[in-house]
Amino acid sequence: MKLKVGDKVVVISGADKGKQGKITKTLRQEDKVIVEGVHVVKKHQKGNGQETGGILEIEAPIHVSNVMLVDPKTKKGTRFGYTTEKDKKIRISKKSNEKLD
Repeated sequence: MKLKVGDKVVVISGADKGKQGKITKTLRQEDKVIVEGVHVVKKHQKGNGQETGGILEIEAPIHVSNVMLVDPKTKKGTRFGYTTEKDKKIRISKKSNEKLD
């Protein structure tokens, strides 16, 4: 998986198409990511001795193929590639050739 925690992404398909947010967690084994504010679902949780129960809203994982990195210049989705700079591999935007890291 080529996306990292902290990357700003846009959803390109599904019910939340067009929403943007940062990746908060990556699930590499399942090829899924959790994006803040995207794919919010309700979870019914039973209370225990310390906490009260209720209906919580949490972000559910979405597949990595349904998100795309945001270009820092145009603020729209873009593909990305790699280049080397001072013996370090960095990601660049295909639309504007801006650094993504």
